[in-house]
Amino acid sequence: MSETPESSGKADAEDTGVSMVEILEEEERLEADANAVLGDSDDKNCTYPRGYINRQALYSCSTCKAEGAEPAGVCLACSYECHEGHDLIELYTKRFFRCDCGNSRFPNLKCKLYPDKDAVNPSNKYNHNFSGLYCICSRPYPDPDDEVDDEMIQCVVCEDWHHGRHLGTVVPDNQEYSEVVCSDCMKRHDFLWAYTLTSQATVLKKEERYTEVDVVASDSSDQASYSMSAGTSSLDASASNVSLGNLSGNSDDPDWSSNDPRFEALVKKYPPRSQVATTSDGRQQPSVDTCLLKDLKSRKYEVKEEAIFLPEGWRKKLCQCVECMTMYKDKGILFLTDDHDTVQSYEERGRQNQVPVSQHDKEVSALSQMNRIQQVELLQGFNDMKSQLSDYLKKFAENGKVVREEDIKEFFSNMQARKRQKTEEGFQYNCK
Repeated sequence: MSETPESSGKADAEDTGVSMVEILEEEERLEADANAVLGDSDDKNCTYPRGYINRQALYSCSTCKAEGAEPAGVCLACSYECHEGHDLIELYTKRFFRCDCGNSRFPNLKCKLYPDKDAVNPSNKYNHNFSGLYCICSRPYPDPDDEVDDEMIQCVVCEDWHHGRHLGTVVPDNQEYSEVVCSDCMKRHDFLWAYTLTSQATVLKKEERYTEVDVVASDSSDQASYSMSAGTSSLDASASNVSLGNLSGNSDDPDWSSNDPRFEALVKKYPPRSQVATTSDGRQQPSVDTCLLKDLKSRKYEVKEEAIFLPEGWRKKLCQCVECMTMYKDKGILFLTDDHDTVQSYEERGRQNQVPVSQHDKEVSALSQMNRIQQVELLQGFNDMKSQLSDYLKKFAENGKVVREEDIKEFFSNMQARKRQKTEEGFQYNCK
């Protein structure tokens, strides 16, 4: 039986409808995300005495910033204690930042938590995010003039946020990448393009003489031996029964990608050959004789004018020989060799720091801190909301309409408007 326009429209409405369960689940998800962002940051003490923290939640205060003043950032605790009720710009997280609250960038404010601060924090880095602007287009987020539904993605190097459409390439599915380096940062650090050879499919051609192969250590049970000599290398992988040849991009042999089980069995066997060398007395030290980056640069790879999407674990593949480590330091990107620097690692620490509290325990705790009048006001407010919500939803039931997410948002938005109106007009309770 064919579908009538009326039934089709009703089906579409049902498809776009949102249940209360879904709304509550979304609220829990957003709360979990917020806990992950804030969980590893101190919400009681100003972080200034701890110096330039590896990573922390930061805010910029528009209320305290004078017109034309230099940008400034405050820690989580100061946002609560010193800037309560102010217009704050959430900066998510920043690395190597020291709290500015109360220093010379806030001439009319004294920090309540740690007033004894130096006038400036010379090592702090600021960008237009501190003014509420993002991306190469320098637009606010959310942008009231932007009609395109586009996600914002943070560059792991400059830590600016970029619209997906302004990264110069197609954004892959979230499951397909772990971190992003924007196109501008790739121009400044174009050596990173060489490392795409370690994550893309590698074609191997069997020959007697061939270049060294990048392998990483683990406790795999596969038996193999790895020997090196001047100009030649040999790898006997008895478990996988493969022989590695010259790394070449034009071989007719099948691709052997980093996702191939045979490759995984080998890369888990050995320490990065460009990272350590064992001396005669058994000590390990950075090797000065081998450099993975030089090896990769000797092959063919493409340098593009676009952002790069990097898979999980890509930092571990960066060469850590003395020469490369010096280069990272000179470029100010030594943090790329630290897995704990990642936002994912920071958020995981935040989740682990959270003490599970049931919703019921939260409600009991909140009520116990209220006096009698506040409890009565809360009960009256709840009953008022319950009555209004019932009347509001009744209209949908009478007309056979599905309640959508925007309908629920509209209801609570109207409630907030009525609450503000009552507050402005003033009201009181008469006790007899």
